Amino acid sequence: MHLPGALSAALDFTAGVLALVCLTASVVWGLLATDRLLLSSRQRLVAQAVHRAAATASLGFLLLHAAVKIALDHVSPLGALVPFGLGFDGTRGLIGLGSLAALLMFGTAATGALRGAFTASGRGQAPGRAPGRLAAHWRSLHALAYPAWCAALLHGLYAGRPAAPWVVALYGLALCTVVGALSLRLLPPPAKERVRAYVRKHVNTRLTPLGAPPPGTAPPSASVTPPCTRPPLPRNGAAPLPPNPTPLPGNPAFPGDPSSPGDRP
Repeated sequence: MHLPGALSAALDFTAGVLALVCLTASVVWGLLATDRLLLSSRQRLVAQAVHRAAATASLGFLLLHAAVKIALDHVSPLGALVPFGLGFDGTRGLIGLGSLAALLMFGTAATGALRGAFTASGRGQAPGRAPGRLAAHWRSLHALAYPAWCAALLHGLYAGRPAAPWVVALYGLALCTVVGALSLRLLPPPAKERVRAYVRKHVNTRLTPLGAPPPGTAPPSASVTPPCTRPPLPRNGAAPLPPNPTPLPGNPAFPGDPSSPGDRP
């Protein structure tokens, strides 16, 4: 694998960072998609789609990162593919953490891709029985993303060259984001309800259109407009007739008219 100098240097410097950033986004969106604290059902579907897209991107950048490191002779194929294949001390141990993170990431991706099979194994059970073994342990297997993310974070910070300040800041932001999302997920139900009420109150206040009733109040009852009783205009420009014209004398329908058949002698 031969790459130009500038391209290989750019990929060597950014592929691993982008892999960790995408892995962080996948973990955070996965936590949001499985919790019903702030998102509706439709929003959770969108969060699941973002979670899968970020996980796919992290695997792509991971493969690119490993290929570039092997091509530049920074690590042997054994060290890149076998966790701690080079040893456990110093830089070789940190490289082993990266290989372990890669292995766990692919295992997590496999459980996510086979989620339908896990769910089907649980639905096939008779009513009243415990779900299938695979369905019961799917979430535990998919939680391998957490140790994978921790190992990737340590590998990115301490393996190889000293990280640039912006990379350290980015890793710190990733750490705070994952810890915050995980802490929100592990809150007890009463605390979750308070957080939900606080967020919805402020979000609804900011998104309420001008002139709309405030959140929590019933909308005003709609007033019924009486139908228009204005008579239609006649054709040829004639004057409009009253809605209920009074019969004139000489009209057969006018009571008391001598010309009406009922009043004639």
